[in-house]
Amino acid sequence: MSSCMLSLDVVSFFQKPIIPTDLYRGIRDSQLIGLSGYSREGLPVFAIGVGLSTFDKASVHYYVQSHIQINEYRDRVILPSASKKHGQPITTCIKVLDMTGLKLSALNQIKLLTIISSIDDLNYPEKTNTYYIVNAPYIFSACWKVVKPLLQERTRRKVQVLPGCGRDELLKMDFASLPHFCKREGSGSSKHSENGSGNENCYSLDHPFHQKLYNHIKEQSRIHEAVEPIKQGSFHVDFPEPPAEKAEIVKTLESELHKFKINNGSCD
Repeated sequence: MSSCMLSLDVVSFFQKPIIPTDLYRGIRDSQLIGLSGYSREGLPVFAIGVGLSTFDKASVHYYVQSHIQINEYRDRVILPSASKKHGQPITTCIKVLDMTGLKLSALNQIKLLTIISSIDDLNYPEKTNTYYIVNAPYIFSACWKVVKPLLQERTRRKVQVLPGCGRDELLKMDFASLPHFCKREGSGSSKHSENGSGNENCYSLDHPFHQKLYNHIKEQSRIHEAVEPIKQGSFHVDFPEPPAEKAEIVKTLESELHKFKINNGSCD
């Protein structure tokens, strides 16, 4: 599909919160992403629990809707606020991808992750300054060696695979902004912080970032509720066909994962 893949006005995504709240909580528990803080330069730092995201609590459309809502909130609220605070334009973010728990069964998620990645490529280009990969197991390291040469140079430059939890390198950003899984080696699960409280676990719906995001979407929906009452159900988005380059990467990655599956005799 062309670069205008999102044919509907993206503002409409703010007119439809994912309801009921329990459904949205399930999405947050299975699509692990949150705002852990800001770099010293003021760039938002997003933590993403790739390895332990299961995407099994809702349909694909709900996960795509949630992803777009987070992107729009970042661009319309988070980045302008950071720019105002620092007195200079801040237009990109940092993403820290935690591979803790990554298994061969991740093969089942490649289609959804490709859809989300294609949406970002077509509609939110150049919004990420750096991708930091941490807690990478052997399966990721082996696949990365195969996939890396297939990426465009501008993308390769943005990806940094760090040893262990990446704490030493990421401390340059400020300790307080680090995702909980980067603050100490062997932190275990990327789903929970040390004390497990909502304020510490940036993935949780109880975290201030997600509370403000969800309330913002609900507030925007109330503005238009008199015209069109809120109904339960996800927004339907026509998923883009991945570009040839990305399709080749996915094909290669699937091939490598299948080899691991055969060699290990298991999906896990």
